[in-house]
Amino acid sequence: MSCSLLEFCRLHELKTVRDYLFQSQKNEPVEEKNQTENDLSWETSEWESAWDSGENKEEEATSATMVEEEPTGQRSPWLQDCVVSLSPCSDLLVVAREQKAVFLSAKWRTDDGGREEMTLAVSWTGTLSTDEGECVSSSICIPLASQKRSSTGRPDWTCVVVGFTSGYVRFYTENGVLLLAQLLHEDPVLRLKCRTYEIPRHPGVTEQHEELSILYPAALVTIDGFSLFQSLRACRNQVARAVYVHPAAAAGSDVIQPPPLAYKKWGLQDMDTIVDHSSVGVMTLCVFDQMKNASILGGFNASVKGNPPAMSQYVTVGGGPYTGFFYAVEGSSQPLLSHVALAVASKLTSALFSAASGWLGWNKHKNEEEAVQKHKPKVEPATPLGIRFGLPDSRRHGESICLSPCNTLAGVTDDFGRVTLLDLARGIAIRMWKGYRDAQLGWLQVPEERGDREFSPSTSLPRRHALFLVIYAPRRGILEVWGMQQGPRVGAFTVGKHCRLLYAGYRLMGVNSVTSKGWQLHTQQVCLLDPVTGALRTVNIPFHLALSDKKSERAKDMHLLKKLTTVLRSRQVEPDILESEAKSALLDIKHPAIKKQALESLLSNKNAPVSCLTNITSALYDTLQQQDPEEVDPALLQLCSSQLKLLQLYTDIQHLHSAADMEACSKNQDSLEGIEDELSRVGPTLQRYAQLTLRPSVSFAQDSPDSTLPAQVFLSQMECTEDEELRVIRCSDTEWTQLGNFMFWGCLCGKSPLYKVCDTLQQAGISPQQLLSLLLSVWLQREKEVLQKPEETVRNLHTLLIALSNMKGAVEESWDPQSISPWWQQVRFTCIQSHNAAAALLAAFVAHRATKASITSRADSKLQLEWEAVSLELEQWVVCVRQLEDVLVLQTLLLVPPQGAAGGAAAQCSIKTLLEGGTGGIADSVSKWVFRHNLAPERLKEILQKKEEEDEKLEQKAGEEGKEPEEKSQEDTDRTAELLVAVCQRFPHSLSPDLLFAHCCWEYVVQWNKDPEEGQYLWCAVEHLKLVSSPHIQLGISAMMWSTFIVKRFSAAAFLLEKVGKAPKDRLCRRDVGMGDKAMTSFLGCCVQLLQILMEADSAVEEVPAPELSVEEVWCGAEGPASLAELALEQRGVHYPLVQHHCLVASLLHAAMTFSLKVKPLSLFDSKGKNAFFRDLTTIQLMPSGDMDPGLVSQRQEFLLRVLSGWVQAINDPSSSASGTRSPSPPSSGPKADWWPSLCLDLGSLLQVNPDILRRHLVCELYNEGLDPRAEEVMLEVEDKDVLGSQLLVLTGQRLSYSLLHSQSQTQAAMELLARLPPTLCTWLKAMDPSELRCPMVPLSQTSRLVGRLIEILPENHAQYSLALHLLEAVEVLTTEG
Repeated sequence: MSCSLLEFCRLHELKTVRDYLFQSQKNEPVEEKNQTENDLSWETSEWESAWDSGENKEEEATSATMVEEEPTGQRSPWLQDCVVSLSPCSDLLVVAREQKAVFLSAKWRTDDGGREEMTLAVSWTGTLSTDEGECVSSSICIPLASQKRSSTGRPDWTCVVVGFTSGYVRFYTENGVLLLAQLLHEDPVLRLKCRTYEIPRHPGVTEQHEELSILYPAALVTIDGFSLFQSLRACRNQVARAVYVHPAAAAGSDVIQPPPLAYKKWGLQDMDTIVDHSSVGVMTLCVFDQMKNASILGGFNASVKGNPPAMSQYVTVGGGPYTGFFYAVEGSSQPLLSHVALAVASKLTSALFSAASGWLGWNKHKNEEEAVQKHKPKVEPATPLGIRFGLPDSRRHGESICLSPCNTLAGVTDDFGRVTLLDLARGIAIRMWKGYRDAQLGWLQVPEERGDREFSPSTSLPRRHALFLVIYAPRRGILEVWGMQQGPRVGAFTVGKHCRLLYAGYRLMGVNSVTSKGWQLHTQQVCLLDPVTGALRTVNIPFHLALSDKKSERAKDMHLLKKLTTVLRSRQVEPDILESEAKSALLDIKHPAIKKQALESLLSNKNAPVSCLTNITSALYDTLQQQDPEEVDPALLQLCSSQLKLLQLYTDIQHLHSAADMEACSKNQDSLEGIEDELSRVGPTLQRYAQLTLRPSVSFAQDSPDSTLPAQVFLSQMECTEDEELRVIRCSDTEWTQLGNFMFWGCLCGKSPLYKVCDTLQQAGISPQQLLSLLLSVWLQREKEVLQKPEETVRNLHTLLIALSNMKGAVEESWDPQSISPWWQQVRFTCIQSHNAAAALLAAFVAHRATKASITSRADSKLQLEWEAVSLELEQWVVCVRQLEDVLVLQTLLLVPPQGAAGGAAAQCSIKTLLEGGTGGIADSVSKWVFRHNLAPERLKEILQKKEEEDEKLEQKAGEEGKEPEEKSQEDTDRTAELLVAVCQRFPHSLSPDLLFAHCCWEYVVQWNKDPEEGQYLWCAVEHLKLVSSPHIQLGISAMMWSTFIVKRFSAAAFLLEKVGKAPKDRLCRRDVGMGDKAMTSFLGCCVQLLQILMEADSAVEEVPAPELSVEEVWCGAEGPASLAELALEQRGVHYPLVQHHCLVASLLHAAMTFSLKVKPLSLFDSKGKNAFFRDLTTIQLMPSGDMDPGLVSQRQEFLLRVLSGWVQAINDPSSSASGTRSPSPPSSGPKADWWPSLCLDLGSLLQVNPDILRRHLVCELYNEGLDPRAEEVMLEVEDKDVLGSQLLVLTGQRLSYSLLHSQSQTQAAMELLARLPPTLCTWLKAMDPSELRCPMVPLSQTSRLVGRLIEILPENHAQYSLALHLLEAVEVLTTEG
């Protein structure tokens, strides 16, 4: 609570401002300018160099980093050479030099950290002077209040008033538009100052009127604020019309003339030089001062008027005298009326007027108008005003004067480096500061905080205000704040040496006592502009710093609070010293509010031990008890009492946990007979669960549950109610568990006396419900430690639960066992929400046992029979325990990590999450586990089918030890399979094979949709879908997969192939389909399989009834989204021909991508077929029918022939197997798959292509490739043997031609055979081209077999039958001689 500098705005364009204003100096010689500066500043060079060597080093470093390289001539304080003015609302900054000016307006921007900050950005630049040789000498920014009723105090607009050396005063808008110009005196304008309306704080204070004062070297002009406000509004409205309306309308007769300005002009006499002034305002002398002045001026016989006259006071500074006081009696001078000449400086308006002047007939008067504009207006003479008195000092010359907000004090600077404080009412100097050369002044008026008056005896009086003088010494680079009038320095800041202190001294113009009611005026009093960093900062001063006298108890209390804070922050102080100093400081503080703040700081300190806190709080409580009850703050007394009670409770619990005496727990063993049986039943699952949860993890030491709970944290989590009871504040789960750990963990481990801890907590007044919540929280969160010794911790939990249940207010005495108990319902609700399945199950065992014992005891007390003890409460517990057992087994399965990979965090489940997940939530969790483990579909099917065999194998391997790593991994796999079987047995309906396969299919396709490059995911989804036995579910899942994930990418792939006309490159596939070319090939293959499954399921739906979905009895309360199976059964039936149509084009696309064929797949269909593509499969579309166009049929036939050729080449290509090892698709769907010929034949029948042509082509291709055995198999199915024989005859001739004529290893026997051949055959062989054979090196035995097949299939009357016989003879001769 001290002075501070707060940055509220930053200027990022100061370099732009400087470069614009100093453009004329960029080309000046550097040496000349430096010499000029040295000549002008020789007196202070040593002073500045001494300061620059020390304090300014840091600032120079900052300047070097914040500002880019600057010209040498501008490295000096350039801002001191400019006229700078800031609006009191800090939304407009004006920087002017000579004829130029820059306007900067407020804007909001986002910094690098994402926070919003205000900045002043350049909104207008230009030249302000209009007359030759005139320069800007002074400027101010006056915000004008809005006249709207909805206004809350923000200005409507801001007027920029600029004074020039020619004597002109011009008024501009924020955009640089000239509103009006006035020449009220022909000397240079020295200073412009403004006074606005302020609400009087006291009844006797005179209400001051608004005015604008203009100082000339020997004259002072004051313009009435109301007159100026009305004129500026009228001019601004007229300018708006001139800009936005047609020039003819703007210059017409309907122009509204602004009202004249009412001003007074005083000629200041009897003072040699005047450089600055302050218009204090209207004042009225008291009767004594009136008689004193009359006696001094008129002598003994002077007459005194009955009513003292009202006078306007003006104070000037300069020389001869140093300070002058002028008084103008009201009514002694009539106000002058100035004709306002409207001047619009907008370029747009000027252009519009000049353009319209021709056709409006104004050109003839152009020269006359220019002459009138150049003629200066008439200047009224000044009314002489003599000086009343002054402060004479012949050697001292004043430089500036700054009037205080209360109009009673003023600060004056002079050329001797002094700052003088003037009392304006008495006209005397009351204080002086030395060593402030070129100082800049400002005032801060700080209102009293509202909380400071609460304990003051004069609370009914208005709020007090403190006055502070702000002095900026640029030579020393320091900003100081001094209390008024004789107060000390309350703040000092080291700032740059080139800053500007901006103090307006006024607020909004146009405000009065009526319109200002309810307004919140957002204005800054003092701002410091740093041109190096561009920061605009304001000074924040607390009110209490003005209370610096010895009687100020608050100032003393604040000092003690600060001292206490310093002691508490020190970590090296001994506890005894800390206790003594803190106690003395706390007891010496008088104000209850500060005393309470000090006590809260002490109790929240982490360095203070518990004993220290207890002693200090006890001492303060005793002191308050001894005081008069009426003088003691009840809130402070209540705070001490409650904190003492909490500290005592903390100490007692800590002592019980560290006590040596222990309670015997043997008496509780008899009550756990039923729980032991249940523990043994779930023991193996608990053991496996514990092993999986004990995986290593990273944690921080301070977050360890074994760390001691600090007393400060304990106090922050507890509070005392009005009924003297304690209540735990609900905080974060971590802090809640930490508190429960402090209270109950020692009891759960058996290291603390259970009943004593419970009695202590009960006596403290904590409700049993909150204690139960804390106990269950620590039990559930420390599950790992609980499972290490389950029997011991369960026994202690049972004891604690019984003890808490017996507390008053736990279980209602009027509870009927046939209804639900809120107490046990709280336990169930906590277990249902918990993700720690094992701990929740153990807690449910204990609570179930305790509930049963409680109901039995109540039944016995009421003399009821044993069968009546069965209640709704127990039924609820039976269901809860069964659900928790199911969750434990499921969670154990989900915790099994995948082999060979981290796999991410395991999924967490609870009863609540499973119920909220709907009837399909369980299958969804298991399907995600299957995906994480990448369990093959066939392996999953095998596990589900062989449950009994797997159980026997696992039992035989249970006792084996010392296995090899491979055997251990196999054992882990078997145990995982056993867990999966156990989960399926506990959820026979929710995890039926069809539902599990359906969810696995959906999970894989969802994961594939996230990463389409993983084609293996989509293939697994299709394989899982094939394993679904129910055609109804299979049909629904297929339809949903197609419409949700597949059809969009499928259509994109089809259009891409249609556009490119061949298998596209990888880049195009990624751009249009979102996956690479290899992944797209696998995707199209999966699409074919999916559509085939869809057709098969649609055909089988009518033969099989729809399955009935059911859920386990204990999980009937599931509420959530509909399960996947339910959505699948709700799907509409598909249109089989449309599905077949899509399957046909999918097969064509898959073949084109697999064998890289050139084809436009959609062009192979007519218009009906094209229109039917990518429609909803449930709709009936107009399909192609009848005979197809022969041209399309020939294109289809050509494509299928090329597919067969590609397949034959692929199966005989050894390089394709090596390159395709990393293919994402399974090997059965590659180019070597055996089903491609049959697929082509099926497609041929659908595409109206003769299948015999395809078979003949396949036979020829196989022989051409040298695959004679495969060709003979296909040859059996060919119908037209004559055509095939002719084709094979040519192929045989090519083989013989190669062997006899083109082989490089021609033998003597071959040459002789060629000579013996018939001339016809020899000529025919020479005409053959063996280069068409892809495999010419074929054994003669295969060729001989081929010729034999030719003789069989060719009829004897065939034209080439004789040629075949000659070939047979030639081959036989070659075979025998070879």
